[in-house]
Amino acid sequence: MSAEEWQIIGFTTWISALSVLCMLPFGLALAWLLARHEWRGKSLVETLVSLPLVVPPVATGLILLKILGRKGIVGSFLFRHFDLEIVFTWRAVLIALSVMSFPLFVRAARVALEEVDPRLEQIARTLGARGFRVFYRITLPLASRGIVGGMLLAFARALGEFGATIMIAGNIPGRTSTLSLAIFQSVQLGQDTVAFRLLGVSVLLAFVAVWSSEWVIRRRKR
Repeated sequence: MSAEEWQIIGFTTWISALSVLCMLPFGLALAWLLARHEWRGKSLVETLVSLPLVVPPVATGLILLKILGRKGIVGSFLFRHFDLEIVFTWRAVLIALSVMSFPLFVRAARVALEEVDPRLEQIARTLGARGFRVFYRITLPLASRGIVGGMLLAFARALGEFGATIMIAGNIPGRTSTLSLAIFQSVQLGQDTVAFRLLGVSVLLAFVAVWSSEWVIRRRKR
C-alpha cells in the first residue's frame, strides 16, 4: 500500500472521528429536547433532522455549497470578516460528514434518552439536584450506552460519505480526498487494484464501527 493510500485512510479516519465530536453536543442537546419536551413545531424539526437520510446526498451537498460558498450567506460572512475559506477545504469535508451523520446520532440518542425512567430524575430533584446536575449524574449515565452506540453509527456513516462531500469539498488529492472519493477516482482511472485495496479498508473500518455499535446496544438492552 502506497504512502498516498495511507494518507487517505488516515485522513478519512480522523476527519470522521472529528465530525462525530463536533456534532455531539448539538446532537445530544437536540435529542434531549425531542425526548423530554413537547413544543409547537416539534414535528417539523424532527422532519428536517431526518431529511439528510432520505434526500440524495448530492442535494444536501448542493445546499451546503450555496450556504458556505463565497457568495453564500455563511460563507461570504466568514470570508469577508475572518478570511476563512470553507468550500474545497478539509473544513468542507468535516461539515459534510457532520451533517450527513447527524440524523443517525440524534435518532439513536433520542431512543436512549426516552428509555431513561423519568421517575429517577424526579427522585434526584427531590433530593436537591437541579438542572444540568440531574442530566449529568442521572440521565446521561443511564443513556450512555445508547449514546455511544449512536456515536459509532455516526462514525460509520461518516466513513462512507460520498455525495455531499464531493459537492462541497471536491476530490483534491492530499487535501479533501476520502476513502469513498479515492475509490471512485481509482475506478474512473482504471486502477482496479487500488480501488479494491481501499474498498477492503473501507469495509473493514465500517464493519468494526457497526459491530461495536451493535455490541454496545446489546449490552444496554441486557
